[in-house]
Amino acid sequence: MRRPLQVTLLVLSGLGLLHASLFTDLCLRYVKPSMRPLLIVSGFLLILLGIAEAWSRRRPDTDSDHIEASDEHAGHNHSKVPRVAWLLFLPALSLLFYAPPALGAYTASHAAPKAVPQQDSFDPLPAASPLPMTLTDFTTRVQQDRKGTIKGRTVQMTGFVTPDSGSTSWDLTRIMISCCAADAQSIKVRVYGIPALAANTWVTITGTWHAGGTLGTSSAPAALDGVTVEKVAKPVNAYQDALPFPTSR
Repeated sequence: MRRPLQVTLLVLSGLGLLHASLFTDLCLRYVKPSMRPLLIVSGFLLILLGIAEAWSRRRPDTDSDHIEASDEHAGHNHSKVPRVAWLLFLPALSLLFYAPPALGAYTASHAAPKAVPQQDSFDPLPAASPLPMTLTDFTTRVQQDRKGTIKGRTVQMTGFVTPDSGSTSWDLTRIMISCCAADAQSIKVRVYGIPALAANTWVTITGTWHAGGTLGTSSAPAALDGVTVEKVAKPVNAYQDALPFPTSR
């Protein structure tokens, strides 16, 4: 690969990383917030490497010029850029001009379900109504709390809409990642009684447990009989199972 191409690729990649991690929140579409400092450092390093490569090109390098000329006379010029090398520009340019969107309903419908943690004992539920809960807490209570404390309680959860084609019910969904988007897993709560909004719409929903199976066992569905639904803004960091957003009344 010729040096001008190397320099351009290094600098573009560095700028792309800085654009995604330092000047915007785009990196949170693909990695956890804890990875952000590493991306920023990597961006600066790539730019410095590009500058160093460009600076070194300014120095006379008669030996390398002689070798390159000899190769050309021998019929094989190693300085030519392989065609596949140009494809390396695509990821760099995409970060600058068209960053892929965050994972959403399509991924959730294909991603592996996240297993809820095993829990032997549960603290008493607060008296608040509606009771703010995460999707994980709700599912754990429904399928593992044999005291059935969730029964009859009005709960409130936030997530995005994952429609189910051909069904009147849909899934309130959260996607979680351990490191990056490649290891994404989803947690879903089925919603009945309220028509689905457009896919990927972020909502806060209130409702009560949709009875089925034996409460406190895995036969009980993580499902909700919806009462109200309200559109909310998408969070900056969408890859966590957080409590519902505050809503205006």
